[in-house]
Amino acid sequence: MRTFSSYGPVDKHCHYYVPREMHIETIYKQLTEGHYLTVWAPRQCGKTWIMNEVYRKLCENNDYCALKIDLENLKLVDHTETIIKNMSQRIIKKLKLPIHHDIDLNTFDYLFSNEMLEKPLILILDEFDALDENAIAFIVSIFRHIYNTRLSDNNTLLHEKEYLLHGVALIGVRSVIGIENDRGSPFNIQRSIHIPNLSYDETKAMFHWYEKETGHILDQDVIEKIYHETSGHPALVSWFGELITEGYEAYVPDKTKPITMKDFDEIYSDAIHILPNNTILNIISKATQTPYNELILDLFNTKMTIPFRFDDKLINYLYLNGVIDYQVRLETKMPSVKFSSPFVQTRLFNYYSYEYFKNMDDLITPFEDMSNIVTSHAINIKNLLIRYEQYLKKTSHWLLKNAPRRSDLKIYEAIYHFNLYKYLVNFFENYEISVWPEFPTGNGKVDLIIAYSEKIYALEIKSYKDKPGFDKAIKQASKYAQTLKLNRIYLVIFVENIDETNRSLFEKTHHAQDMEIDIEVVFIDLDYS
Repeated sequence: MRTFSSYGPVDKHCHYYVPREMHIETIYKQLTEGHYLTVWAPRQCGKTWIMNEVYRKLCENNDYCALKIDLENLKLVDHTETIIKNMSQRIIKKLKLPIHHDIDLNTFDYLFSNEMLEKPLILILDEFDALDENAIAFIVSIFRHIYNTRLSDNNTLLHEKEYLLHGVALIGVRSVIGIENDRGSPFNIQRSIHIPNLSYDETKAMFHWYEKETGHILDQDVIEKIYHETSGHPALVSWFGELITEGYEAYVPDKTKPITMKDFDEIYSDAIHILPNNTILNIISKATQTPYNELILDLFNTKMTIPFRFDDKLINYLYLNGVIDYQVRLETKMPSVKFSSPFVQTRLFNYYSYEYFKNMDDLITPFEDMSNIVTSHAINIKNLLIRYEQYLKKTSHWLLKNAPRRSDLKIYEAIYHFNLYKYLVNFFENYEISVWPEFPTGNGKVDLIIAYSEKIYALEIKSYKDKPGFDKAIKQASKYAQTLKLNRIYLVIFVENIDETNRSLFEKTHHAQDMEIDIEVVFIDLDYS
């Protein structure tokens, strides 16, 4: 019986998979037409599997000789000539070329001449961008020379040209090999092919295949939720497929009953907090490195959007490593940065919340009466937030002492959001109350959800910018409450300073008459003086 596979190329005979025939055919056509390509996507997005399928198809075409080499074993080698010798030995061995001496830098191109090759060669190099930058620069300069020589060669027959390196595919996470090389990429004849995430239909087809084969049914909402949370990232989709169909130590699926949203919610919580996954750990490690973490902290900012620019080094790095993506804003028609998926955003939010606020104990004294905040059936959110504001003022001198700051020395807005979330989690630690973040837009917007006594409390978090922004936030909060089917939502606004006059003017309950929804505004004053 097949299983879901979340790491490494899938085995078509053992795993559920998506055929991706259109992408395979596109790349095959480009290579047989004589193009030099980079095939790129973040890690674990199916590049290698697709190129394995392309390679199999090429091997069936007798007009060409096809060769695929994995270069990952050379990623720690920093000497260009050693890399070239290793690659040359493998090419010679696999193609059975009549060469019995080492190839050096000056003779590397000879491997691809018509004196050595009998047929036009299509060469696929996997993990190419793992090589040392100097080796990348050298190899692609040779390929550029060969490509341009072939273009100017007057021989019309492919096998009579001086060089028979017909097509090249360089596989990696970068779209333009050598983009981080200060000297620029000499491989300016390349075509760039991006391997996209799975579509919703592709994701659905894979789970329907599982249902048909096993008879074990998934609620449609579960499939939709998996796609939404992962944005169709192939490895993450398959990981959730593994968890929900095979289970793990803390969850054993009942194959006699359909998989419901209750099952998914349990698994999702474990995926956020306790279950390891190489793909997401790699993404987090990329996002939290300096200087890239500064962009991530800015991305959690609710007052701003970050324009997406591919030539920005920070944006480029995070985009190509699967941390961020872009969306086109309807009002401006311009692309802006967003997180690559809600799951990635949630994992990063949790990471930073616990990284910056490990020590937030003793929020309640041993014999303190909390009945003004929590009763047996309800939570007074307003009193809770008043208490939080008092806590922040009392502890800010040490709690925020080492908080990361922007270039203007102000604390990143996101730090306060992480702090409020961690405060709520710790405050309710000994109650049967759940707290979790949600991110409905993929950028800075964050909502904290509190569940208690079969009731949901939604807190939409914002920072005050200006009156138009405040009015817009009221409308957004009412719409979000409507999607949650709530008749009340709390708009929690962090502000650098607010006097009593403005607090009494703005901090009140607004009523959206067309929706019958109350928006209760609560300000958190960040003036600690």
